Amino acid sequence: VDGASVKEEDILKREAIEDPKVKEEPRMNPPVGSKRKLAMSRCETCGTEEAKYRCPRCMRYSCSLPCVKKHKAELTCNGIRDKTAYVSIQQFTEMNLLSDYRFLEDVARTADHISRDTSLKRPTSNKHMYFMKNRARKQGINLKLLPNGFTKRKENSTYFDKRKQQFFWHVKLQFPQSQAEYIEKRVPDDKTVNEILKPYIDPEQSDPVIRQRLKVYVRSQTGIQILMKAENMQQNFIRYHELDPCKSLLDNLRSKVIIEYPTLHVVLKGSCNDIKVLQMKSESAKNFGNEH
Repeated sequence: VDGASVKEEDILKREAIEDPKVKEEPRMNPPVGSKRKLAMSRCETCGTEEAKYRCPRCMRYSCSLPCVKKHKAELTCNGIRDKTAYVSIQQFTEMNLLSDYRFLEDVARTADHISRDTSLKRPTSNKHMYFMKNRARKQGINLKLLPNGFTKRKENSTYFDKRKQQFFWHVKLQFPQSQAEYIEKRVPDDKTVNEILKPYIDPEQSDPVIRQRLKVYVRSQTGIQILMKAENMQQNFIRYHELDPCKSLLDNLRSKVIIEYPTLHVVLKGSCNDIKVLQMKSESAKNFGNEH
């Protein structure tokens, strides 16, 4: 019986195939995917080749790596998908929901990693702040530290070496005539101001890239002045101390108020006549800039 039923099924299939009235079912076209969409688009950078890539950030089509790099340079695009971009409720899909979920997972993972990382800087305790202030007071410096959360408090890397019994300062250097700013970390307090500035404006020993940016100072014929803002002054009463470049950083900071760390303003002589200087140092400050 089973054999007879199998034969009947085979016969019915053959008749259906041979019958011209039985039409073959049309094949369903595969869904149009991203590759098909890209192939139908032109590169938006060169405009000649077919697109092969689409930027996750700005959704711009590109055909090759040079075009990708060119569009990043022209549009200042980093090529990274914006995970926090606004999506309207009408356009919100399951993919957006999944993206948000993964974003929250990444945030939680990063927070957990930071909490376990012992190398990261922890908030400074009050005991350590009192210790720093007392050490600075013994050296004749009125050091004031801001509460945790302030920008200067976060970026300050000044510390006191108990073995050497000296400060290693976080020093900010500002060159207003070149609109440049640099940070020097762990500067020993016995280092002179001349030695601190040598890697920046010395015609021979400074870094070539920095020297090119600060060429106004390097080529100056009038010399320069090193100024530091006088803190704890009345509002709208801005004054500066002039530092002696031949003296150590410790000698220049004595009897002055320092908030977190010293900021040295390197200016060309005669270019800032409106700057009010509280006191003049020795004659070596006037001759600085000519000795190199």
